[in-house]
Amino acid sequence: MSRLVIVSLCCLLPVLLKAQQWSFELWHEGRVVTTDGDTLKGLIKYDLQTDIIQFNQPNTNRAEAFAPRKVLFFEIFDASMRQYRMFFSLPYSPAGTYGALSFFELLTEGKITLLSREALEYRTFNSPYLYGSYSRLVLVYKYYFMDDKGNITEYSGKRADLMRLFGRHAPEVEKYIRQNRLRLDDRADFVRLIEYYNSLFK
Repeated sequence: MSRLVIVSLCCLLPVLLKAQQWSFELWHEGRVVTTDGDTLKGLIKYDLQTDIIQFNQPNTNRAEAFAPRKVLFFEIFDASMRQYRMFFSLPYSPAGTYGALSFFELLTEGKITLLSREALEYRTFNSPYLYGSYSRLVLVYKYYFMDDKGNITEYSGKRADLMRLFGRHAPEVEKYIRQNRLRLDDRADFVRLIEYYNSLFK
């Protein structure tokens, strides 16, 4: 590869990364159902890192902020993902005790209800064009399992822990993963896997 191409890539890479917009930075059409029983329809911007949503009614320039304690759930149409997304306000504490309310996205429900939260993290990547590596911000999904009693447990990311969760159905799930070549680090594949496990109880 020519030196000119390498220099161009070095110059363009920071610009391209900076130009990227995350879904939580955008306004989405949707509705908010409050703890007072009101349903508000308009534009919504969410931020799961701060657990705050902003709501803007049509034809107004005034945004109103809501914390989880004021919201039962909110729903948006995410044009960047081309799908509807629903978020619930749920109590969670890593220690297992009753915790503060936080927003969780509902991915699928059943025997195991799969929830998710987003976070931005710096990850290091090896460049196929440049010598060495570089770091950049990426959006990561943290998964949580909710049982039929409402207890929420964060997924450790370890395959062995996941198989223990599936219990006696673990061999069937392992076979399903192999046959369909599912990647557990892929959001769509992970949802598909939990949906399959839940289907075993129908």
